[in-house]
Formats: sequence, structure tokens, C-alpha cells
Amino acid sequence: MSFKPDASPLSLPALRPEVASLPAYVPGVRAQTLDTAALASNESHFNPLPSVRQAVFGAAATMNRYPDAASVALRARLAQHLEATPDEIVVGAGSLGVLSQIMSAYCRPGDEVIFPWRSFEAYPLVVQLAGATSVPVPLRPDESHDLDGILAAITNRTRVIIICTPNNPTGVPVPHAELAKFLESVRSDVLVIIDEAYIEYATAKDTANSLALYRQHPNVCLLRTFSKAYGLAGLRIGYALATPGIAEGLRKAGLPFSVSALAQQAAITSLDARAEMLTRVQAVVCERERILLSLRSAGYDIPDSQANFLWLRCGDETRVPLEERFQSAGILVRGYARDGIRISVADAEANNRVINLLAAQATGAVSC
Repeated sequence: MSFKPDASPLSLPALRPEVASLPAYVPGVRAQTLDTAALASNESHFNPLPSVRQAVFGAAATMNRYPDAASVALRARLAQHLEATPDEIVVGAGSLGVLSQIMSAYCRPGDEVIFPWRSFEAYPLVVQLAGATSVPVPLRPDESHDLDGILAAITNRTRVIIICTPNNPTGVPVPHAELAKFLESVRSDVLVIIDEAYIEYATAKDTANSLALYRQHPNVCLLRTFSKAYGLAGLRIGYALATPGIAEGLRKAGLPFSVSALAQQAAITSLDARAEMLTRVQAVVCERERILLSLRSAGYDIPDSQANFLWLRCGDETRVPLEERFQSAGILVRGYARDGIRISVADAEANNRVINLLAAQATGAVSC
């Protein structure tokens, strides 16, 4: 029996206003041909580590069974890696999945979440989806976090603060001394998330010792991922480190079985192969510094990135034609309306294409 509507208009279920007005997340453009340089999504350009690939193949044999909903083995391995306890570990579908659990666990309509801007563009989306209010604080002119501005934005409605270091998409980190001073000034009933998706690429001497800061401040939650340096973006697995009481609440807010057995086993094996991963990271860091030196020599003002990407600050009158030039050259980059362009660091051949295009652009009529 088929449904046949009558002549009167149907009254369909209404979406929550927060969802109806939610802009769609725009991912980086995917490469369509083999000769395209895919530099839009900060993915690892390396093939999966051989041991990790083998572990995933092995785990695939049990795909007819549900994964361990509590991620017991992975939490134990992460606890060993972080010198913590399994009770402090929360595992989710990428660090963004864990962030969504945090918003679900801590935010209600009327609550406020403070974060720097520009930063990871999913922040305002997960905040709005939770029914909370975003409070973006503009970056300083040198692209660094305005920590004083964030402190000034705290109200009695503030529930969560997000600090992204190194920041996406600028690559600029928050130095240890500045972050330590900042945390001393934040109320203990405000959850401070330190999002370190790119921490493995940070080589600066003043890189924040977030584990030490976490031990000093029970309201701090560290957020990390296996998507970037570990190269598991397609498996969607990330984690948080938080005091046991906070971590327990975050695990309750997670969807059961949201992290596959393949992802869990890949993460465990990746931690075991960390030395091999760090060798790859060092290669990316060397290429990052080479590109940075070349582009600065060509006249570009680029901040010191501590991630696996570089940032070109430019308005739309420059950004749009430059993005088009990249696209015409078979190079995918990530453009941000009104703000600039982010370029992932990859292999030397792809990076040379970026250097050559931007060097030629610097001598033309339009430059960042």
C-alpha cells in the first residue's frame, strides 16, 4: 500500500533551529587524477606503515563482529604511551568525534564556548550543534592566539575554551610559558581543551609541555589524533586525555561501537611503530622549512608553522585568483574566505610545484 498525500500541505517534522541553520562542513577538495598534488587536507602523503597495513588486514578478518566498545586494549596502550591510566583515556571517531562528545557532555543551550579565530572550522559547527554559543576571539596580527582576549571573553556562561596548538590553519603554536600563565588565570570550572592534532610536527624549543600542564590543572583536557602524523585519516580515530571523572563522562557521551576494530588495531600498531612514524615526520619538517625559506626569499610573509602545512594570509581579491592558479596547475590547496590559503606539505616533487608557482606569482601583478 503506497502513501498518497491528500491535497492539503503536509506538516513535516521540524529540525532543531540549531541544525536547520547549521552550515555544512566543507572538506578539502579530493584529487581526481594521479598527477594532482593533494595539498588541501593536511593528510600524510606517505603510504601506510607496512606493520600497520598488516595489522588492519588481520583485523579485517573479524569484521563480522562488533568492535570493543570500550577500546580496552587501545586505552591501555595509550596509557602506557602517555604515562597515564586507562581511566584517563577517551577514544573516539577522530579527535573531532571526541570533541563532539565533549560538547554533548558539557554544553547546553545558553552556554558559551570560546576559541581563537581563525582556527579549525569545525569548532563553530560542533558548538552550534550542541545548542551552545560560539565566542570566537580574533588572532593577533602575527597569527598568534590572543590569550588575553580569550581571558577577557570569559563570562559566567563560559563552559569550554578551546586552544588549538599548533593552530589550524595558521600553524602557529602557543609557547609553553604563555599557555602556563593563561591556565593559571582560567576558572577551575571551565574546561580547557588543548587541541594538539599536529603536535608531532612541533619542533620549536618553547613547544608547550601539555602533559605537564594537564597534571597541574585538572580542568585541562588534551585532544589528539591518529589522522595526521600517524596517517590514519581514513580510519577515523582520535583520543583525549582527561582526569578520570571528566573522561568517564566523555565516554558516556560517545556512540557505542563508533571506533572500528580495524582503527583500534591500527592505532595500537602505530604506537608500536612510533619511531618509524617520527622518521617520516622529520622528513616533512625538513620539507616545511625548505618551503618556508624559499617562499620568504621570494618575498612572502609566512608565519613560522609548527604543523605539516603553511599559511598564506590574503584577502579574497588575492585568494580567489591564486586558488584558481593552483587548480589550473593541478595543485589542490585549501582556501578560507576573507582570510587566506593553507598549503599542506608533501613530497619534494609536489612541494617544488608549490614553490615554483608562488615564485612566479610573486613577480606578477598579484601576490599575497
